[in-house]
Amino acid sequence: MCRGRSAMSRQQPRIAVISGGDSTEAVVSRSSAAGVVAALRVNYSQVENIELDVNVASALASFKPDLVFPVLHGFPGEDGTVQGFLEILHYNYVGSGVHASACALDKIVAKHIFRDAGFPLIDQCVVTRDRETLEEAVEKAIEEVNRCLPEHRVVIKPARQGSALGITMVEDASQLRAGIETGFQFDDRVLIEEKIDGREITVGVIDTDRSTEAFPVIEIITPENCWYDYEHRYTVGLSEHLMPAELPDAQTQQLQQLAIDAHHSLGCRDLSRADFIITPTDIYLLEVNTMPGMTPTSLYPEGARGHGMDFPALVSYLVALSIRHPS
Repeated sequence: MCRGRSAMSRQQPRIAVISGGDSTEAVVSRSSAAGVVAALRVNYSQVENIELDVNVASALASFKPDLVFPVLHGFPGEDGTVQGFLEILHYNYVGSGVHASACALDKIVAKHIFRDAGFPLIDQCVVTRDRETLEEAVEKAIEEVNRCLPEHRVVIKPARQGSALGITMVEDASQLRAGIETGFQFDDRVLIEEKIDGREITVGVIDTDRSTEAFPVIEIITPENCWYDYEHRYTVGLSEHLMPAELPDAQTQQLQQLAIDAHHSLGCRDLSRADFIITPTDIYLLEVNTMPGMTPTSLYPEGARGHGMDFPALVSYLVALSIRHPS
């Protein structure tokens, strides 16, 4: 028997859901966790929601879970930190391991992996704030953007942030400084990509004992002159999800295969969700989420329903899949 885990001979596993913490996405994490706990309790009687704080180790030791279900967004939690903590204590857990989690959350690292694997990517530049003052860092960043993306229609993204926090859409040079300053408020490394006018697409995937399967392709529709920012992600009625997206069959299959291949390229496990921008002629992979949201407006559970799995069935399946992971 592994240290920190109770015997597996029980009729039902004891499941600890970890959520919250002090990340900028902690509120979203707790919302996701509330739904996961309620769905798990449809099929499991021993489910405990544990806050990610200084008492998390003692709370886990007291509960003695057979499986941990992290429902965490941002870092620590989605960056491999919690996964490493759980591995040290010999707890089985749902989702990707340390390396895949860390690589996927870091948009800059992930794009290096995607580029080496031959995925279609948007042109970019990377700016870093080292020991400079904010003003010095911004001036250096503007010089780099002027060199590599002189059109100035760009999207500025903190390297390790989710839920669209810290992202700025820039239409001209006058908006560039403020966007870079915002990015540096969230991370010392900022990814700046060419702004592509296209359709926002997402594809969830799930592992099985034999392979990885893709959910239906979903298109995200936001009101005119808006984009899928934090408010539009988590406010009911502010975005529309079209499932399946109205696309040619060949393009649908291509997007689903790209989502599966991206999942594998990062070494993801159990579940992930890939985000894309598509135009009439091109597909661009944006990022992969190893711990996609589970809130009432989240895309991953919606895709699972399209795949034939309601929310209780989805979380129960992930439990059954993950509890067989090697410890």
